[in-house]
Amino acid sequence: MDAKICGIKDSKTLKYIVNHDKPPRFIGFITNYPKSRRYVKLKNLRKLINIDKKKIDFVSVLVRPTDEILEKIKDFKFDYYQLYGVTPEKTKIIKKKYNIKIITAITIENKNDVKEYKKFKSISEIILFDSKGYEKSIGFDHRLLNSVSTSVNKMIAGNIQYDDKLDKYSKIADIIDISGSLETSGEKDISKIKIFLENISKIKNEN
Repeated sequence: MDAKICGIKDSKTLKYIVNHDKPPRFIGFITNYPKSRRYVKLKNLRKLINIDKKKIDFVSVLVRPTDEILEKIKDFKFDYYQLYGVTPEKTKIIKKKYNIKIITAITIENKNDVKEYKKFKSISEIILFDSKGYEKSIGFDHRLLNSVSTSVNKMIAGNIQYDDKLDKYSKIADIIDISGSLETSGEKDISKIKIFLENISKIKNEN
């Protein structure tokens, strides 16, 4: 079980996570979605991620990105683009043009939504199964993912709590994506991040 901490927007929190002795595999940054309180303007984002990220993969979270925004971030230190609302055809073009790994985000409300992953599994390194709420941390029934092929590298999000019994997710996914529950009054809370990373580490050790 790996982890992605999403919605980082300040250098203090980022440095804490990067230098943690049990860091997550991924850190996500909201790149073009101003509706989210976790959105970072491009000029600030470039400075924020210009650090030694060690072995962590940096993820640009993009909602229906335009060609203009993709050109603006092409030299940023991202390892993955996490794409919402992008067709399989456009995803292929983005992946090839920018030589970037892809996390395709599928938003889930019912079992029919889950089936969308089949259109992307040959293009994307990871499929993220998220709720319909985008920035609102709304949940969905994670049991719907039981039908997804075990050959798919699965990431799950959707109102997962930092102090949950996270081992229950290890049976249905490979990566936990978490953001809102790591916050207090709308800002990332290092004490919650610490607990979450320790919980993830315990699952890794048990496995």
